[in-house]
Amino acid sequence: DRYQGADAPPLVWRGPAAPCLDWSMAVRTQTAVAQGSGAGDAVKDDSAKKDAKLEFADFEDSPGSLVTDLASCAVWPAICALPLVLTLGGESTGYAAIFPKAWYDEEPVQPVLGPYGVADPRNIKPLGLTLGILAVAVGQVFMLFYHWLRRSDWLGFCKRIQPQVRNYVYYEGLLSHLAQPEGFALIGGYLIGTWMLGWMPPSYYSFAGGINWFHVAAQLLLQDFFQYLMHFGEHKIHPWIYKQSHKPHHRFTNPRLFDAFDGSLTDTAAMILVPFIIVARLVPANVWSYMTFGTLYANWLVLIHSEYSHPWDSIFRCLGLGTAADHHVHHRLFVFNYGHLFMYWDRLLGTYRAPSTLADKYFNKGV
Repeated sequence: DRYQGADAPPLVWRGPAAPCLDWSMAVRTQTAVAQGSGAGDAVKDDSAKKDAKLEFADFEDSPGSLVTDLASCAVWPAICALPLVLTLGGESTGYAAIFPKAWYDEEPVQPVLGPYGVADPRNIKPLGLTLGILAVAVGQVFMLFYHWLRRSDWLGFCKRIQPQVRNYVYYEGLLSHLAQPEGFALIGGYLIGTWMLGWMPPSYYSFAGGINWFHVAAQLLLQDFFQYLMHFGEHKIHPWIYKQSHKPHHRFTNPRLFDAFDGSLTDTAAMILVPFIIVARLVPANVWSYMTFGTLYANWLVLIHSEYSHPWDSIFRCLGLGTAADHHVHHRLFVFNYGHLFMYWDRLLGTYRAPSTLADKYFNKGV
């Protein structure tokens, strides 16, 4: 159950930084030795690990262009496109101009629960639920398109976090991402069930007030805090718990963006659904704040699994926000960086390890 593939002897890359495709070609030979034929699995042959020759890139003096960096950062408002358009669109694209008033409620709604503790779904208006799921789907489209542009060098050269290259066809990765039951079926089932059975707090059914960004931030912070606790517990409480829940996700010691929801149903239930239930009882959000939180959270979780660093990472790191390199530390070493969206909890509890401290050993420089 210990982490694997972490003791290969490093060699330092002395050449210039290169684009995604050129860099992939440059180290393909070394990667074949280091990773074998299984693109997503940890290296199991100790002799192969000792013989591996890894090339490390130095990206510290390789800033991206301002234009491509700004274009990349535009993915964040795009992720929130649907709630932004429907709340700021006014008489043209605002929700009141598009949907009949009978389809939604401006005031909080307390669903009437029957003798079995559930509401009659026929009495629950599904518009908020439908828009919430659609908001995440729209955000996923923009986020996945951003990743395609990055891989295709349309947004400048990419800084690969780890020297090992996982060669894959984009559409294969996309299909594997969309086919994960724990990422879409389980979470989608939770959202549909809690909404239509009347289990959400009354404020969540309200369309009044637009996006409350304080509530969005509170939901993100609390969700990540409780997820940190569940994540830490899965690793530390007992080996059996780890094996039955989180271990399947840790077969990726060098994750790619499409591995974000590739784990187990137990892991998703513990780390995502349990915090969802708690946070909904702590933050009195309306439907728009809940929707914005949902699309930011879902897409941010995917982005931190990217095999490349992002143009906004230096700013995020200054603010204590989670980056792809921070999460690669966890996948590589297992015992650090249990937080996902924020590194506050790791810093407070002594479990944080900066990616820069692992440069030329496990990671490339400047990521």
